Amino acid sequence: MSLPLLQRVRGTAAAIDAQTPAHRDRSIDGLRALALLAVPTGHWLLGGFTLDSGGALHNASPLTSFGFFAPLSWVLQMLGIFFLVGGHASALSYRRAVARGRTTGAWLRGRVARLGRPVLGVTAVWAALLLVLHTLGVPGTTLRTASTLVIQPLWFVGVYTVITALTPWCIQAVERLGAWAALPLLGAVAVVDFLRYGPFAEAMPSWLSLLNLLPGWMFAYQLGVAWGEKKLSRRGARLLLAGGSALFAALLLVFHYPASMVGVPGEARTNSHPPSLLVLALAAAQSGAAILLRDRIGRLLRRPALWAPVVVINLSAMTILCWHQTALLAAAVPGSFLGAVPGLTTGPDTLGWTAARIAWLPVLAALLVLIGRYARGFEAPWQRASHVRRALAGVLAAGFAIFALGLA
Repeated sequence: MSLPLLQRVRGTAAAIDAQTPAHRDRSIDGLRALALLAVPTGHWLLGGFTLDSGGALHNASPLTSFGFFAPLSWVLQMLGIFFLVGGHASALSYRRAVARGRTTGAWLRGRVARLGRPVLGVTAVWAALLLVLHTLGVPGTTLRTASTLVIQPLWFVGVYTVITALTPWCIQAVERLGAWAALPLLGAVAVVDFLRYGPFAEAMPSWLSLLNLLPGWMFAYQLGVAWGEKKLSRRGARLLLAGGSALFAALLLVFHYPASMVGVPGEARTNSHPPSLLVLALAAAQSGAAILLRDRIGRLLRRPALWAPVVVINLSAMTILCWHQTALLAAAVPGSFLGAVPGLTTGPDTLGWTAARIAWLPVLAALLVLIGRYARGFEAPWQRASHVRRALAGVLAAGFAIFALGLA
């Protein structure tokens, strides 16, 4: 990096630091940024493709061949941290809104709009992009694979929106029970897991696991609300860290839960879709560790060089979530026309693939930054968009969702 460029970077970082209010809790933003970056990193490292004889891409995973990579998913599965920080931030935001006289409905509409605009944007763009790619000769199987990858991370936004709508009730639960308000959610998931994996599993309906969807992801959010309401102390954090770690070990070693925190093709059981008790155990341990490290993280982020990237990542949160798979596809789809490209279109079944994929990470990150320069506009209010354009975007988004979910 040349000296003038380095000086500009330092100047920008210093300006961002100077504009940050003194009361800003930098540790919360730092934790959110860490959880955000884990999403694309996990998807890029633990997801791959195979190329069939017709040149079409199919989804594949290195975990199918290398089970010993499973512990990597324990580090990269940080949705527990994301929901923890989300609950903390929502509790404070809701309290401030009420203090200013805003209604619950007005507060919720603002939160939902911030989450919904980027989702509508990415799905509408991809609906149009499918037609362009088809015209350019991209195989239909590749388009199916691409659509599945794009739509998969968006389930998170839907679940997060529902849980955000429950924030007032989460606060009421904390007022009555403190941090223990998260315990019934843990118990509900444990009961469902017992029914679907225990001695009566064969008699249970296939949809039973869906009952874990809301309490499973709401667990860490409820802990975050308790943290924001100052009802979760360092002593409670130590209990979460120790208890979550012990439960995690017991579920793996005694009850033989799958080791991977993400789905593995061909495996009968999965921990994440919907969440199993193992996900909650990991979330508890991660939450305890995050709370205990809060002050240390805050001190580290007093350095402008560390704080500036955190601010940029947080400002682009939904862009990262919605478009990181598009960055991967921006490399893989053209690569499929070249044949077997190591680490990109070759099967993830050798250690050489792993080394090649790691080498691709900077390229994928650069593509995401490039896409994000234009896609970030979807995060801002669509003040110039007419009702007709908004309706058209909605129709395109719905069409893409139907195609991606295999309903068409």
